[in-house]
Amino acid sequence: MSDLLHRPFAALLLLGLAAAWSSAAGADDYIIYSPYVTDGQTELEFRGHQQADSDPTLDQERAYQISVAHAFTSWWVPEIYVGAYEREPGGANTFEGYEFENIFQLTDAGHYWADVGFIASYEYKSIPGETSVLEFGPLFEKHNGRLRQRLNFIWEKQLGGGADGRYAFRGTYLATWSFSSALAPGFEAYYRPADDSRQIGPALYGEIATSHGDEFEYSAALLLGLNRGAPDKVLVLRLAYEFN
Repeated sequence: MSDLLHRPFAALLLLGLAAAWSSAAGADDYIIYSPYVTDGQTELEFRGHQQADSDPTLDQERAYQISVAHAFTSWWVPEIYVGAYEREPGGANTFEGYEFENIFQLTDAGHYWADVGFIASYEYKSIPGETSVLEFGPLFEKHNGRLRQRLNFIWEKQLGGGADGRYAFRGTYLATWSFSSALAPGFEAYYRPADDSRQIGPALYGEIATSHGDEFEYSAALLLGLNRGAPDKVLVLRLAYEFN
């Protein structure tokens, strides 16, 4: 009976944290994707970010997402974002739409100079006047002992009426040093040339296994703007519960 109860409790805990964050902070596309897929694994995830800026039109902007994913094979995991919300400075939380995301693991772990995957996603915008978005690009990860490095190259294309004909690029990089599975400090870096935005800052990652073999994953980062096109500071929080 306890095995049947602990998973719903974990799901409720994640949703509760998401609700608390939505009224005090939030996360959107501040993530550096892993190329790995675990066959049969289900994941409940929350991501949120909140930014602080000297420009009052940008200060306290926040966003958050809640998603569910399940790996149907050893190389493909689809993920559905059941809620994507954003709060403009001084405004209320606004429902933005849904997203269908797919990650494909293209190489076996450790067989090449880096492990390679690919991401493809479609984001439907429910707000009038905003265009839906297609995203795609390669994902890389490499492990050298306790050192983990992760690199994403992602392109974004607007779809539908009023869409911008250009492809917007973003590059992201992560490096962590694992003292244990539960404690891996490091840093994250983001480059968005379309927004003339460059950010970097400390990050903390970890995985905590339960007595039933499931896992809680967490990560947090404090990103600092390196140029005028980037927010001064962005606080990012990510939580995930994984089970088979």
